Amino acid sequence: MASVKSRRPYRSRLRAEQAAQTRLRILEAAGALFAERGYVAVTIDAVAEKAGVAADTVYAIFGNKRSVLSALVDLRVTGSTDGSDVLMEEAPRALGQVTDQRLMVAGFAADIAERVERVRPIDDVLRSAAVVDPDIAELRARMQENRFSKIGALTEWLATLGPLRDDMDVDEATATTWMLTSPEVNRMLRDVRGWSSPRYSEWLSATLLRVLLP
Repeated sequence: MASVKSRRPYRSRLRAEQAAQTRLRILEAAGALFAERGYVAVTIDAVAEKAGVAADTVYAIFGNKRSVLSALVDLRVTGSTDGSDVLMEEAPRALGQVTDQRLMVAGFAADIAERVERVRPIDDVLRSAAVVDPDIAELRARMQENRFSKIGALTEWLATLGPLRDDMDVDEATATTWMLTSPEVNRMLRDVRGWSSPRYSEWLSATLLRVLLP
């Protein structure tokens, strides 16, 4: 009896790992198809086929295509399939312990530049789908508000360490940072102007330092 009980935690962990791998495989397949065909043209059946699972499995995990897209954005932002809060990750939590404003801004810029680079291709999918799908438009609007809220936490931390530039208030600092770190700005500099990823990251850090701090 004790032997049976000792095997259960192992089996439970194995099932959890397998479920996470299946979820990740589905999201990666969906990301590739959305980028290739656009959101509207992709079906759950196509995602399932590319992921090597049954369509019923996709429905059982996500429910619908919109939820697949939402989970894919979360994956690109956090790097995790479990929908974790980005502020609870190691890098953002470490920023909360920094006591120097310039180090905080530089650390934030480096971290968010990587996230924007990951999420921007799927944001392109969201942006185009939002034109024809009101549900996706609503989803993208909510995600924009969520991003504003998360950035607001950073600017509040920053303001506790000292004054902002020209006595800027937290709301203005949040709006400015939200705009500069947007996928749209990344798209203009990386695609339109042809900047490299390192150049974009360096520009973002230098610009945030200039506009936020005295």
